[in-house]
Amino acid sequence: MYDAWRRRRSRLALVSVVSVMALLLSSCFLGTAAGPIRKGELAGPVADVKSLDGLSISIGSKNFSENIILGKMAVTLLASAGADVTDLTNIPGSAAARQAQIEGQIEAMWEYTGTGWITYLGHTKPIPDEKKQYDAVRDEDLEKNHLVWLPPAPMNNTYGFAITPEVKKKFGITKLSEIQKLPVAQRTFCVESEFTNRPDGLPGMLKTYDIPLGAKGVPQKNLRTYQTGAVYSATAKGECNFGEVFTTDGRIIALDLTVLEDDRNYFPKYNVSLVVNEDILDEYPQIEDLFAPVTEKLTDEVLLKLNAQVDVDGKEPVDVAYDWLKEEGFVK
Repeated sequence: MYDAWRRRRSRLALVSVVSVMALLLSSCFLGTAAGPIRKGELAGPVADVKSLDGLSISIGSKNFSENIILGKMAVTLLASAGADVTDLTNIPGSAAARQAQIEGQIEAMWEYTGTGWITYLGHTKPIPDEKKQYDAVRDEDLEKNHLVWLPPAPMNNTYGFAITPEVKKKFGITKLSEIQKLPVAQRTFCVESEFTNRPDGLPGMLKTYDIPLGAKGVPQKNLRTYQTGAVYSATAKGECNFGEVFTTDGRIIALDLTVLEDDRNYFPKYNVSLVVNEDILDEYPQIEDLFAPVTEKLTDEVLLKLNAQVDVDGKEPVDVAYDWLKEEGFVK
């Protein structure tokens, strides 16, 4: 995540709009911080997309790995299509990035449907159905803010709970609903401290799955709380049976964890979509054609691997983005 109802729940610092506007207006500083732009020649499914020559566009992203990688993909694709692109990726905080787009400082950015619905548009209840959630965000944000949400990717970067191979073998479970079958003593959880106190976090999840906090469900002594990120290693070391994760975090692969199915659809949907300012898309509608086949390829599995290359292997997001686009045949 990372942001929204949880996006990047406590991972991202929310900075003031004033300071961010100053940062954004300093294009030299941001351009330097964002690093080099890599581009090639459009190929494969996007080879025949009409040139974007004449388009000047600023691309933003938030400052967590996944969103930066996606931002770099957008920069590469648009530059390869002939646009004059300003790379303003790596903006600190969801609120700052959103305000930058509302103010027109950036004109396109990848966003998450749950974030848009809950954090930006102010709704308190998510919509369980992915398509209905996207449709609702798309329609309201266009009407209120003249922002166009292009069709979303299959990936859904939301909360989840993961288990180790040992736990999977011992209990044979694949779904959150199956935790109820376990003895109370085995219902142990590694979570972020914030997640334990939110009504839309752990308490609500446990209630939804009929194992509420308490002696007969999940006693307080069964909860191990950690700082953001430490949950992954604690889970892998066996300090609990169930660890709170973000479902496209690369450490899931690196630590050989398995995410349990949220079979009662408790957690909000966070499908990613490229959000473009309406006036830009009106003048250059081929942007949708450029991104459609790329977006369709962005599954949970793909993002898990790409995120791991940055967060685990230490690669630069710009290189991870470019190499994937090249491997998939979108640029050459």
